Amino acid sequence: MPRPTTKQALLTAANEQFEKMWTLIDSLPEDPTAVVFDFSGLDKKEAHWGRDKNLRDVLTHLYEWHQLLLSWVNANQSGEAKSFLPEPYNWKTYGQMNVGFWEKHQPTSYADAEAMLKTSHNDVLELIGQFSDEELFEKKHFPWTGNSSLGSYCVSATSSHYDWAIKKIKQYKKMCPADVK
Repeated sequence: MPRPTTKQALLTAANEQFEKMWTLIDSLPEDPTAVVFDFSGLDKKEAHWGRDKNLRDVLTHLYEWHQLLLSWVNANQSGEAKSFLPEPYNWKTYGQMNVGFWEKHQPTSYADAEAMLKTSHNDVLELIGQFSDEELFEKKHFPWTGNSSLGSYCVSATSSHYDWAIKKIKQYKKMCPADVK
C-alpha cells in the first residue's frame, strides 16, 4: 500500500489497516485475552519484540500513540507550543517512553484496551477530517511540525502503526503449533 498523500487516502488507509488488524485478531483460534507472545526465539533486534507480551500490550501501545498525536495537535492548534514526544524523550530515546506506556497499562484489561483503542481511532479520524490536504501534506505548513508534514505524523500513528501490529500478530500466528491454527 503506497504511503498516503491526500486526506482521503490517509483516512482510507487508516480504516483499512485498522479493519485488517481486527480481522486478524478475530481469526485467532483462541480467546484474544489468552494470547501470549513469546518471540524470544526470533532473531529480531527491535525492542518491541521482547516488550509486548500479549494483544493488550499492542492495543494499548497503539492507543498511547493516538494520545500523543491528539494531545500534540490539539495543544499546538490552541497556541500551546508542544513537542510531539513529551519531555524528557526524543527520537533517540522514545523506546524508553514505550516501556513507560507498557508499564502504565499492565493493569489495563484486554476489554478496556480494545474499547480505548476503538475510541481513540475514531478520535484520530475525526481530527484528520478537520484538516485540508494542504494542511496535512504540505511540509512545514504548521511551524510545529518541523521539517515534516502533519499528515506524516498521522500516517505514522494510524496505518503504519496498524501495519506494525499486524506484523506482530501474523508472527504470533505463524509460530502457533499446527493444532492451534
